Amino acid sequence: MSKRDYYEVLGAQRGASADELKKAYRTKAKELHPDRNKDDPDAESQFKEVNEAYEVLKDAEKKAAYDRYGHAAFEGGMGGGPRPGGGMGGNPDFASAFSDVFDDLFGDFMGGRQGGGRQRASRGADLRYNLRVTLEDAFSGLAKTINVPTSVACGQCSGTGSEGGSEPTTCPTCSGMGKVRATQGFFTVERTCPTCSGLGQIIKNPCTKCHGAGRVQKERALSVNIPAGVETGTRIRLAGEGEAGMRGGPPGDLYIFIEVEQHKIFEREGTELHCRVPVSLAAAALGGDIEVPTIDGGRSRVKIPAGSQSGRQMRLRGKGMPALRGGGTGDMFIELAVETPVNLTTRQKELLREFEQLSEDNNPEGSSFFSSVRNFWDSMKG
Repeated sequence: MSKRDYYEVLGAQRGASADELKKAYRTKAKELHPDRNKDDPDAESQFKEVNEAYEVLKDAEKKAAYDRYGHAAFEGGMGGGPRPGGGMGGNPDFASAFSDVFDDLFGDFMGGRQGGGRQRASRGADLRYNLRVTLEDAFSGLAKTINVPTSVACGQCSGTGSEGGSEPTTCPTCSGMGKVRATQGFFTVERTCPTCSGLGQIIKNPCTKCHGAGRVQKERALSVNIPAGVETGTRIRLAGEGEAGMRGGPPGDLYIFIEVEQHKIFEREGTELHCRVPVSLAAAALGGDIEVPTIDGGRSRVKIPAGSQSGRQMRLRGKGMPALRGGGTGDMFIELAVETPVNLTTRQKELLREFEQLSEDNNPEGSSFFSSVRNFWDSMKG
């Protein structure tokens, strides 16, 4: 199957500037990233196709060759251009060649661009912790202690990775840059240094506890303040509480994602609460007072007007959920559900039949409906 035009893959026009190509790539890469499209089996191949297209068009020499010869510029041994599967000829690790764009895409979440390859590689990873809270906790807020398995700085070497306090030495392969370059044809390809894994330094005498990593696995207990008004999907960031960096590098961040459990009585819609209250047929017809619960654990008395129908709503102002970070409190809505009695005794049935005979004028909605039905049938006969 013939390969698609690279400009078409990126959704860019021919002659687009470097900034326009980079913007088009970022848009496509975000849209097709496999982590965001786990249910789409084609997302990974499309993501690789976008990477391949941008790998060529972001380089002035490659772009000039592609604009003139198309895909044929990279076929038949004309150099180290893209090949099926997304790799570079003679160098399967081509991802670092567009690492600057990945930093733009994911730098905000993963800690931003750090400068050199050594600094990017040494920063600790961000962590995610899913925390379930009750609706009552979301109403009032709470302080909670969570246990997070993570990597922390090695205490034996103080995070340096070296035994006895010795200093790491500059990597002889990359001279401390963390990357090496290889020339293939008229292309120059840059990749992560295989000797130091991009750190720019090597350890001749590694720590016996962390084996040169500068960090060890440990479970940490952290205190988290959950503010009142949180909803499912609320994200709380704890800066510097993620994994420790490699060999003394800065730690990542911890992101806590909140999930509010469903409640047996209340249903939440933003700052509003809804409560469905069953009432007897007699109470709905005669009216009266009922007590309903509130999310703060209290009670409110609600007056039911005589003749209330099922589905009628009444508002209790200020009895809903607080807005996150201030902004007031929502309302609570009571919805009446008129309940039909079941398992009637003989006497109850007799009373209901007697009531039915005496209530011809007490059901305005039913009388109106059946009157409309009779008119409909008469019109059909006509």
